[in-house]
Amino acid sequence: MWYNYTTLHRGYKGRICNMKIKKVRDRKQEKEFYQAGRLLFLVFFILASAWKLFGISMKLPPCLFHKWTGFYCPGCGGTRAIRELLQGHVMNSFFYHPVVVYGSVLYIWFMISHTVEYVSKGKFRIGMPYTDKYLYIAAGIILLQWVIKNMVKLIWGVGII
Repeated sequence: MWYNYTTLHRGYKGRICNMKIKKVRDRKQEKEFYQAGRLLFLVFFILASAWKLFGISMKLPPCLFHKWTGFYCPGCGGTRAIRELLQGHVMNSFFYHPVVVYGSVLYIWFMISHTVEYVSKGKFRIGMPYTDKYLYIAAGIILLQWVIKNMVKLIWGVGII
């Protein structure tokens, strides 16, 4: 994470001013994210193997928000988006829930770039730095798709999922 360290000081004629000191990349936090990403990959691999080898599938209950209100919740379509993405249907996945494709692209690039950095023992410093802006963008995508899906349903009466 990039931290902006700022201090207040008395500037010209005694006015209080902000002064940026420096930006620091938190490599420890990025390493923890990398380890969590490796664990996530392992869990995914085990579940995918169980699904292929033993025909095990998980069924989720219906969305209570949608059931009670008739409108889509901010997460509606996420499970279908993941299923479509795993089957290689990127556009269908994007249609169901665009944040799944966005998160997948970030995950893949983060893991590849940090793997290259760790395998090269720091010779290639290409590890994608983590910043909170990725979370803000994801929150914006979730909010935007939620509003669009519900407006289409409200205005035209069309359920698009």
